[in-house]
Amino acid sequence: MAEPAVRHWDFPRGIASVALLLRFGAEHGIPLDALLAGSEIDAGILADPVAEVDARQELTVVRNLAHRLPHAGVAAGRRYHATTFGVLGYAFLSAATLQDAITTALRYLDLSFAFTAPSAVIDGDRLVLALDTTSLPADVVPFLAERDLAAIHTVVGELLTGAVPVLGVDFAHSPPEDVREHEEVFGVRPRFGAGADQSVVDVAVLAEALRLASPETTAVCEEQCRALAERRRESPGAAREVRRLLESSDRFEHGMPAVARALGTSPRTLRRRLASSGTSYQALLDEVRAKRAVALLSRGDLSVEAVAERLGFAEAASFIHAFRRWFGVTPSRYGRAEVVSPGLSPASVTGRTSGTRPGGDQP
Repeated sequence: MAEPAVRHWDFPRGIASVALLLRFGAEHGIPLDALLAGSEIDAGILADPVAEVDARQELTVVRNLAHRLPHAGVAAGRRYHATTFGVLGYAFLSAATLQDAITTALRYLDLSFAFTAPSAVIDGDRLVLALDTTSLPADVVPFLAERDLAAIHTVVGELLTGAVPVLGVDFAHSPPEDVREHEEVFGVRPRFGAGADQSVVDVAVLAEALRLASPETTAVCEEQCRALAERRRESPGAAREVRRLLESSDRFEHGMPAVARALGTSPRTLRRRLASSGTSYQALLDEVRAKRAVALLSRGDLSVEAVAERLGFAEAASFIHAFRRWFGVTPSRYGRAEVVSPGLSPASVTGRTSGTRPGGDQP
């Protein structure tokens, strides 16, 4: 089977999943404000079909819902239909076989709403659909494992002419008191407390011709999926989230470990994800600090020492050295000559300091 396009959940996503979860919560008496609390999602964008949110924002909504309805993952997951996924869903529906549909899903996984990093592996006469939850915060794992697996089964059931030939379903968490909805969705009684979150089906189903197959529609959907994926991948989620946290911080002295904790991951994982996006924590920190430095110096009422303190530098000399590295001049030179325009990034202004030799100024 195909390899998934990404092996993490930190990618931007459309608003449809958040809107679905909010409707689901409302049906269970949970106020909109309670579900949106802490997400920084403006309720006004819920009706915008092209609106996007960060993965962390949707995860906050998931957490708010899961804390109030901890055993409703399957019930929520069965609300996800092929059409919920927009153009990606129509690519599923028009695929020639289930194998083609699964291949498309994995190729454009970052156009989905998955949090559990699914994979599909053929093991003899079995197809194992496994979910990787290792990078998720522990408090949302049971809800999301059930939601994502139920969503997969619901969509697959819409593609096939008959029932999904399920051989077994496993969940790593403890069982809820009532598993009737689990049995209804999966067709079997799941095994809880298992070593994995997965579903096993008869591999023969992969070759089954899908009832809405249309090569022409598939071609159109593939092209639209490719264009949408390219646009979203230009601004990877991890880098955007780190940048957002840094921009909202009053001080910068806490460092990468604190940022990683705020994002619910480890410094090592965050470092790897940023590297895969072609950047690093230090590069993002420099970018945000440089913009903040220009804004603070433009005020004219703060000393270099005060700006250095606000940017989290241990001493003014370190700030002066960094500023010269970013812009080719010292902060005091900027204040006198205004050779740097506020809002420009370090990369766009370095080397544009007319007549100034980097390292040649005195603070």
